[in-house]
Amino acid sequence: MKERARSAQDKAQRSEDLLRAAEALATELGGVRFVTVQAVTERAGLHRTGVRRYYSSREELLLELAERGWGQWRAAIAEAVARRAGLGPEDVAGAVTDTITGLPVFCDLLTHVTLTLEGDVDMERARRYKTASFAAYDAIVDHLGRVSSMTPDQLRGLLAATLALASTGWQVSHPTPTLAALYEQVPEWGHVAFDFAPRLRLLLTSLAVGLHAVIPDTGPPPGATRGGR
Repeated sequence: MKERARSAQDKAQRSEDLLRAAEALATELGGVRFVTVQAVTERAGLHRTGVRRYYSSREELLLELAERGWGQWRAAIAEAVARRAGLGPEDVAGAVTDTITGLPVFCDLLTHVTLTLEGDVDMERARRYKTASFAAYDAIVDHLGRVSSMTPDQLRGLLAATLALASTGWQVSHPTPTLAALYEQVPEWGHVAFDFAPRLRLLLTSLAVGLHAVIPDTGPPPGATRGGR
């Protein structure tokens, strides 16, 4: 059992240890729905009450993990399109698909954020999450707008669809043990548990091409550059 953190650096490390433990457990157990505070604190090597010094509840811990996921997605997008230019809708859809499917726990958390997490913390914590997630969202639009032929409005439509499809698709393609056993018994029902990444890529590519075609490019406002804010 680790000693109680005293310095700010130690406290930051304990917080990071808890987040890493929660993410590892979500991966191993098949989803954040199976993650408990007790399991997280044990994995992090803390006393079972130790988490309360850093996060007031399981919901706040998981919301912090979701907030970090937004930062990771923004960074992944920036890296994926660095030194690239002239990307078409298909290329943008590919970059979006590759980066978000590379963050499976984040995809899982997107469902839980909407259902419970952001509504079960205090207002200031919810405000911090919203501030961080909207900032990351806007940055992703900017990154993609600077290197592609898609407009900000088209990109916002694509990202809105990405969030909905990634969250729902992850849940469907990672059935609970009960559903997995049921699909083995009735294979014709199992088709709904589609292969997550290929299906998401197909849907997002279709959406990107369609959005590029149907949402008009009105051009940047006077004095602005494409993709700028």
